[in-house]
Amino acid sequence: MTETKLHMAAADNDAAAIATIIAQGAEIDARDSEGRTALLLATHRNNVDAAKALIEAGADVNAKDNMKDSAYLYAGARGHLEILKMTLAHGADLRSTNRYGGTALIPAAERGHVDMVRTLIAAGVDVDHVNNLGWTALLEAILLSDGGPRHQLIVQLLVAAGANVNLADREGVTPLQHARSRGYREIEKILVTANAR
Repeated sequence: MTETKLHMAAADNDAAAIATIIAQGAEIDARDSEGRTALLLATHRNNVDAAKALIEAGADVNAKDNMKDSAYLYAGARGHLEILKMTLAHGADLRSTNRYGGTALIPAAERGHVDMVRTLIAAGVDVDHVNNLGWTALLEAILLSDGGPRHQLIVQLLVAAGANVNLADREGVTPLQHARSRGYREIEKILVTANAR
């Protein structure tokens, strides 16, 4: 299916047009050629007004496109906090996974989105979920980061939320060993305090 009027209104962040188009009987979760719903398109552009109008009208926050992204997963990965919070309030599936087999928490941790990590932990996402690469949010916050202040805080948040600090990658390398090999002293301290080995 090609892009609908609803998709175009979502891309333009036009909440009034969205309400009109839905009232005229448009299929709220219609897909474009890439499998995206209007809500996912609004999420891609961080169009909060459009996302709010669609979610409140009943758009499926868990509907996935051809790349296995949903509004919930994409918002979490990209740092779109307002949209993430709306998806969580409207039935986001905390167990749903992206094309890498990861929950929304894992890319949020990797990309240094502190507020997303905090919000997802509070929502009850599994902090020890392992993706297809064999990595947890804690491992990605170390392996794919610069070890700077945002990632240090994310490691603290994950540890405080009960993340298993000794859950190793597929090669048996622990978060502490990865932190040490990269010279991430502050992260190393956090892990040692949490009895990491």
